[in-house]
Amino acid sequence: MGTGRPREFDVDQSLDRAVRVFWRQGYEGTSISELTEALGINRPSLYAAFGNKESLFRRALDRYAGRTARYGPESLEQDSARAVVEHLLRGAVDATTGRGTPRGCLGVQGALVSSPDNDPVRRKLASWRRAGEAAVRARLVRAREEGDLPGGADPADLARWITTVIQGIAVQATGGASRRQLQRVVEMTLRGWDAVLADAAAATSAQPDAAEAKDAESDAAEATDAQPPPAT
Repeated sequence: MGTGRPREFDVDQSLDRAVRVFWRQGYEGTSISELTEALGINRPSLYAAFGNKESLFRRALDRYAGRTARYGPESLEQDSARAVVEHLLRGAVDATTGRGTPRGCLGVQGALVSSPDNDPVRRKLASWRRAGEAAVRARLVRAREEGDLPGGADPADLARWITTVIQGIAVQATGGASRRQLQRVVEMTLRGWDAVLADAAAATSAQPDAAEAKDAESDAAEATDAQPPPAT
């Protein structure tokens, strides 16, 4: 019994081409015909290799995450919280404005899904973005535990802020913002980061003083209560 006709295309190369199509046009804006043309294969070959359009998109997203968006995991390995944030922001600018690649981010472009039939893709992308934010939050929690962030800093708020800026960078890049313009956004965000943490540090250092003042008031009240009543 024969083993069947071998595939006449390279799967990894085909995935790279699929990434570019989905990245440029989004999930809902990409047709099977456009995919087969970009990959250079017919529909039966596409279905045999990747299943349906949704399964191909999921594999393309994984490939994008492991290559173009690998700056994310790399950022979490930086030595300080500020270095993590800077690496994330600059990585986002590089990834969304690269030469020879579509503008913006596959995770944001692909999220432009409105049809109920494509809801699984919308949920997949939402989950992907939430996982990225959760990873940043966990890294900032560790930074606070190690004393790299003030005790008054909120890792959840900080992670949400930075991921929101990253998604905004992707949208701006898709709209034509230049790398230089987006780098200025990074610089302003980093100055904002420093200011927010300075405020958190000041609030944290002021807390013991407030507690001491409260204790002093309590001691004074106790001392007053302990005085004998005035003579009549």
